[in-house]
Amino acid sequence: MFNSGSSPYVKNSGRLADVIAAIQAMGVYEFHMCEFNIWAERISGSASKADYWKRVFEEHPEFFRLDTTRMMASLVWRRQLPKDYHVDLKRRLLLEEQNALPQAGYQRLTRAPLAAPDIKALIDTAVNLHARAVELQREGRWWVPLISNFVSGVVGGLIVVFFKHG
Repeated sequence: MFNSGSSPYVKNSGRLADVIAAIQAMGVYEFHMCEFNIWAERISGSASKADYWKRVFEEHPEFFRLDTTRMMASLVWRRQLPKDYHVDLKRRLLLEEQNALPQAGYQRLTRAPLAAPDIKALIDTAVNLHARAVELQREGRWWVPLISNFVSGVVGGLIVVFFKHG
């Protein structure tokens, strides 16, 4: 069961915006996987925020995968694509073209950037997850106004009794 109290979407007020920013940057960047400091620079303009972005990636496994041995992250969706996109040629290579690459050329192969509809689908998913977390948080607090009204009524009743008989 989804526990809204532990949801990073409600624990961190700017989290939805951060997830959307990361999805956009990681979805279109030429390389599908980068070190945390590179993502931090690309997303927020400061490589010094690498630890912050690592935490964002860790708290949202629905979108991001980490390779902690190499201190790298990627979008789950892009990891499902074949590694056939040449970053210099800006296109996917046929198998024959890949096989014709020199050994150093393989380092220029990555997974293709996502298309706009794919990125939109991921953003819509993030927005829906956020809305659900907020909704569950509200549902978890349905009793607060009830208890508050009850306590107010009891206190009010005690004050009336005190003044009538005091």
